[in-house]
Amino acid sequence: MKYLSLLILFIILILNPMQKENITTPYSGEDFITEINGKTTALFTLKNKNGMVVTLTNYGAKIVSVYVPDKNDKYADVVLGFNSIGEYIKNNASHGAVVGPFANRIANARFEINGVEYKFPANNGLACLHSGPNSWYRKVWDAEQKKNRLILSLESPDGEFGFPGNKKTKVVYTLTDENELRIDYELITDKACHINLTNHSYFNLKGEGNGDILSHILIINADKTTPVNRGMIPTGEIADIRGTDLDFTTPHAIGERINSENQQIRFGNGYDFNYVINKNENKLAFTASVYEPESGRFMEVFTTEPGVQLYTGNYLNGQETGNSGVAYTRRTGFCLETQHFPDSPNQPNFPTTLVNPGEVFKSITVYKFSVKK
Repeated sequence: MKYLSLLILFIILILNPMQKENITTPYSGEDFITEINGKTTALFTLKNKNGMVVTLTNYGAKIVSVYVPDKNDKYADVVLGFNSIGEYIKNNASHGAVVGPFANRIANARFEINGVEYKFPANNGLACLHSGPNSWYRKVWDAEQKKNRLILSLESPDGEFGFPGNKKTKVVYTLTDENELRIDYELITDKACHINLTNHSYFNLKGEGNGDILSHILIINADKTTPVNRGMIPTGEIADIRGTDLDFTTPHAIGERINSENQQIRFGNGYDFNYVINKNENKLAFTASVYEPESGRFMEVFTTEPGVQLYTGNYLNGQETGNSGVAYTRRTGFCLETQHFPDSPNQPNFPTTLVNPGEVFKSITVYKFSVKK
C-alpha cells in the first residue's frame, strides 16, 4: 500500500509538475460593467499555461493588470491600474490605454495635408498631446474574446477630435504561452490622415504600489533621440546620444542619472524622450529590456515601430490610488511607448505617419516577461 501511494503521488507530480499560484484580483468583472454613450464596458481575462494573467477592459482598450511571477514564483501585478471602471473614468485616461489617432505631441495642435489645415485640442501648453483630453482612451471599443486573444474594434468618424477621415481600427491583444503580451494594430481610413498608435501602460516590475522604479535596470537599443525644446516639441534634429546621460545602450539604473544637469533631462523633469531604435524599417526587432533586481523580474520589448518613448512617471502626483490601495506618486511607474516620432506631421525629415485611402496601417509590439534568478 505504501508503494502504491508513492506511485500515485509520482503520477500526480508528473501530470501536474507545477502548482500555479491562485491569483485573486482586487476587483471583479462586475466592477467594470457600466454603460457609456449607449455601449457597455466589461472586463476580460487572458491566462496562459504558465499561470500568467492579463486583464483588460474595452473602455479605452486598456490593459488593467499583468500578473507575472518573481524569482520565488510569487505573482504580482506589474502594471499601474485601477480597480473599477468608475476609477478609470475619474482618473488619468491614459493608464494602460491604446492612444490614437495620434500618440504623443503635435506642435501648435495643428498639421496640414495637401494644403488643408487641421486643428486639434491644445491640452499640453500649445501642443496637442495624445490626440486631446477625450480621445480614443475614453471610447468604448467593441470586443470579442477568443481564448487568449481579445479583439477590439473602433470606428472614428471624419472630423472627430479634428482628425480627417472615417477611420476603422482593430487592436488585438494576445497572451502567448511564452509569457508574451502581443499587441497587433490595424487601421484604414477613407481620407488621408496622420496616424500614430501606441499603448500607454505604466510598468513597475516590483509590483504596482511597491515603491518607485529608480532601481530598475534599463537597456534601450538606440544610439539616437529626437531632441526637444522647452515645450517638449522635437526640434527636427536626430541626435547621437552615445556617452550622454540619455544613453541606455548599456545597462543603467533608471534613477542613476535622472536628476542630471543634462538640458534635455531638465526639460523633461526626468526621462520623457523618443528614442530612435536601431532596426530595419517595419521589422519586428528588440527595442528595450528592463530588469528589477529585487524581484528578478525581466521584461523585453519588441516592435515594428521606429521609435520608443521612455517616460519615467515624472508627473504622477499621488492624486490617483491604484489597485493595491496605494497612491501613484512620482516615478512609481515607467512607460516604454512604441510609436512613430512625436510631431512627425510637422517634421518632414522624420519617418512619415501619413496613411492614405487604400493603405492599411499595421504595427506590432510585444512585451515579454521572464525571471532572472
